Amino acid sequence: MSEEKKLVMEQFSKNAKEYVQSVSHAKGKDLELILDMLQPSKSWEALDIATGGGHLTKLLSPYVRQIYTTDLTPMMLREARTFLDTEYRNIAYVVADAENLPFMDGQFDLVGCRIAAHHFPDKSVFLKEVSRVLKPGGVFLLVDNIVPDDKGIATYINTIEKLRDKSHVSCLSAGEWEEYAAAAGLNISQEVTRKKVFDFPVWVSRTTESQQQVNEVIQYIKTGTKEQREYITVREQDEEIESIEIDEWIAVFTKQ
Repeated sequence: MSEEKKLVMEQFSKNAKEYVQSVSHAKGKDLELILDMLQPSKSWEALDIATGGGHLTKLLSPYVRQIYTTDLTPMMLREARTFLDTEYRNIAYVVADAENLPFMDGQFDLVGCRIAAHHFPDKSVFLKEVSRVLKPGGVFLLVDNIVPDDKGIATYINTIEKLRDKSHVSCLSAGEWEEYAAAAGLNISQEVTRKKVFDFPVWVSRTTESQQQVNEVIQYIKTGTKEQREYITVREQDEEIESIEIDEWIAVFTKQ
């Protein structure tokens, strides 16, 4: 297992309950859009990759026949199961690597991955695996934080994320995602980009391990250029950062 994946497992093992309870994960406005975009069917077999707190599975479970819920981190998957098992009965739980899925070719009508892909070391391999397990004409939902095409701002955002969360690998631009998806035989059919506001003290404390690490994140944000700071809409009160904004991309692809 790569060092990047070991960091992901370490981070999510320590913070499993926090991700289940996280307001931005549990009540994100993207959840309001997903069902309308997907129009799922009760005949569908679905796969949720890197489920985290299980919130995408919770949303989709009533609308599909069967859903396989996966995560690389066993402790995270156990927390998701505890969260979901009292109400939802059509869920199978599988420890799985997003870049090496333990499922058959053409098994699923729907594959989803929500707010997780920025942790994956090789996005192109991930998308090839998604395409492999999808049926022809199957649907893939991707929800993740993205960066703009501007390299300076993109580096600024990814550095903030890495300073805050050592398991972060990279956020891509929408164009980069589309390029990788097309190479995997996935054509984009719908997309929505929206600004996601983070309560900064809550957001930064979820993954940091010390006040020194928090201070490093704050210092780096404050030393950004005017353009960089404006892009993430840094809001301050009495020189304390109250909130920032990140672009979130909701995209639906169809397998060729």
